[in-house]
Amino acid sequence: DKHPDSEIITRLGGTAAVARMCRVRSPSVSEWKRSGIPDARRQFLELLHPDAFGLADPAVPVSAGA
Repeated sequence: DKHPDSEIITRLGGTAAVARMCRVRSPSVSEWKRSGIPDARRQFLELLHPDAFGLADPAVPVSAGA
């Protein structure tokens, strides 16, 4: 069965791309598709590509009126 994180990995460019970003081997990322992205890796990827997680870009300040 696929974990919901499988879709995030796809949005980030696929298994090989995520492996390069995290400096791990592709089989590790393939396992994440089944078991989920480990917390520390998830935090790193969220900072690197918040859009893939549906998050606002932290580098863009929220307007004072919001």
